[in-house]
Amino acid sequence: MDYFLDEEQLMIRDLARQITEEKVIPLRAELDEKEEFPWEVMKTLAQSDLFGLYIPEEYGGFGKGGFELSLVIEELSKGCLGVSTTFAANALGTYPLLLYGSDEQKRKYLPDIASGKKLVAFALTEANAGSDAAGVQTTANLDGDEYVLNGTKQWITNGGDAEIYTVIAITDKSKGPRGASAFVIEKGTPGFTFGKKENKLGIRSSSTRELIFDNCRIPKNNLIGKQGMGFIAAMKTLDKSRVGVGAQGVGVAQGAFDAATSFAKTRIQFGAPVISFQAIQHMLADMATHIEAARALVYAAAKFIDTGAKDVSKESAMAKLFATDVAMKVTVDAVQVMGGSGYMKEYPVEKMMRDAKILQIYEGTNQIQRNVIGQALIKETANKK
Repeated sequence: MDYFLDEEQLMIRDLARQITEEKVIPLRAELDEKEEFPWEVMKTLAQSDLFGLYIPEEYGGFGKGGFELSLVIEELSKGCLGVSTTFAANALGTYPLLLYGSDEQKRKYLPDIASGKKLVAFALTEANAGSDAAGVQTTANLDGDEYVLNGTKQWITNGGDAEIYTVIAITDKSKGPRGASAFVIEKGTPGFTFGKKENKLGIRSSSTRELIFDNCRIPKNNLIGKQGMGFIAAMKTLDKSRVGVGAQGVGVAQGAFDAATSFAKTRIQFGAPVISFQAIQHMLADMATHIEAARALVYAAAKFIDTGAKDVSKESAMAKLFATDVAMKVTVDAVQVMGGSGYMKEYPVEKMMRDAKILQIYEGTNQIQRNVIGQALIKETANKK
């Protein structure tokens, strides 16, 4: 379908597509096998100015929105979800600064983020704070002009490789979720270290590590926004970023569909290409239809979020939920269409299937997305009475 992208959006999409074809696809199998962080691809993205897409011009970016960012994420995800996760997590970590950072913080950090000189990570998840984001136990106690952080963060994307971290910690235990605050912390700060790199089922080129805070002291002006706004900052960040996960779903599904379709045209069984069999045609028809529906929803949600609408939780959750469920279904079906070949590492769809699973889990499981949508519907119904 034609989504009537303007000339600049077409240029952005085509540039991301070119990088994916020339830099990502030739390396994806090796990056996956070796669990190698995709530094060379990140350098190429930085040189192409794609890290600054969504950052305001006054801080060295291009002032575009989540829609343009989603176009890039979708293209990268066609090639390798591990690479696109590394890139997309950078935006996830940057959003708290964009939404609630002081002008001083923005001027200090955003130009290096926009240029791709420094990567960012977002640290919310803990052993007891995953779907229950309010269960954060990492503490930040004010001591004079410094906050002292203690605790651990788990499964942090870009952990160890990023230079800048936006971290949610408890500043007042008595207030529950309202006692959480957001901070910006730089790699190398004394008392801030990393655990081992996790060995994962998929997105293996994306680094995932534990963050460890042991009497880590940071200046009190590293507080993002006001004390007690951490939970709000986290939720608003996820509202903006989840549509990017939806874009990942669309991208990996499209990549798997393209591979399966190409294979079905050349695989001969019973004297004919398997694509000539109605059973295969119906599978491909369903895959194509679901991908297009997911893309339409993701694009619409991204554009809606870019309008600056106050409450976008439902639409963001819908885009993430639907597109990532589609990604899992399509990648599994792509393996099925390709049969035994699809199960072999010689072909990319087995990796795509492994990679796709995380999309239903991170940035809020798809069960949590249904909760978010359900609560929004209850609220809408109450407001109509």
